[in-house]
Amino acid sequence: MKNILLIYTGGTIGMQQESNNSLSPFNFDSILTAFPELKNCGVKLNHLSTKKSIDSSDMQSGNWIEIAKMIEENYSAYDSFIILHGTDTMSYTASALSFMLDGLNKAVILTGSQIPIGARRTDAKENLITAIEIAASDKISEVCIYFEDKLFRGNRTVKVNSEHFEAFESPHFPALAVVGINIKYNAYRLRSRDEKQLSISEKMDTDIVILKLFPGITEKVIHAIINSSQNIILESYGSGNSSSNKDFISILKTAIESGKIIVNCSQCLRGSVKQGQYESSSELEKIGVISAMDMTTETAITKLMYLKGKALETEDIKSKFKLSLRGEISN
Repeated sequence: MKNILLIYTGGTIGMQQESNNSLSPFNFDSILTAFPELKNCGVKLNHLSTKKSIDSSDMQSGNWIEIAKMIEENYSAYDSFIILHGTDTMSYTASALSFMLDGLNKAVILTGSQIPIGARRTDAKENLITAIEIAASDKISEVCIYFEDKLFRGNRTVKVNSEHFEAFESPHFPALAVVGINIKYNAYRLRSRDEKQLSISEKMDTDIVILKLFPGITEKVIHAIINSSQNIILESYGSGNSSSNKDFISILKTAIESGKIIVNCSQCLRGSVKQGQYESSSELEKIGVISAMDMTTETAITKLMYLKGKALETEDIKSKFKLSLRGEISN
């Protein structure tokens, strides 16, 4: 029998609809009553909640540290972990935890729902039951998101829909498992177990800004954003293209020479940053802008938080950022 720990952080999945249509917190002590299918699934479930259950829109790096510590403190007692989480920032949390949980060799699966757990048409039931079944399979040893029939690598996901059950996609990496009558695992894509002991990172440097390019963006705005932080995520066009305006390139060059880190992410949902393919992106490459390749913006942000939190030298951060640390970059 597998021991699985549910960690509730907040979100729609932890709410139930009352007869007057109001929402109230779900009592996870009665989970076997609400989900009788779990009684004979060969797992022993326990549950904990974070100190404060929050809407995922209020998620902060301190909450990630709290979750990581809960996993660390209970790591030896459980075979795997399910994190119940609101959908809005689930991709950020999954990405952050993938870096923070160094040496992870057990499943950590985030799931949630679009409809409260007690509502008639809720997706919470299927998401939770299947996440538990996958967690108990002993096939997964990384941070994942399970949602609406698909298991994704956590640091590859983005939320793409707020109205449909298919809320998440993994635009650059295939699903680790697809659920139908049977659960079909993509064995070739599963990460191997880590030989190291689990350790967690308790420092995440959140001094990061996003500079999203758009036609007509002014130098005043560019200066204001770049001057506000040492770490800038540049959301460029297409395959990593930006304005070829010499003044714009000069602003970025001066920032990099002063010790700032600038990472180039694409605004496109699909496709990789290929600095050097066009003239404008070639200039970014020349001045030292770092390509995020096919990382999502969520992953680029949390990876930079993680590396900056280690107090590494700037050149070390740049070198490590280019490496695939947790399968977040395609080979």
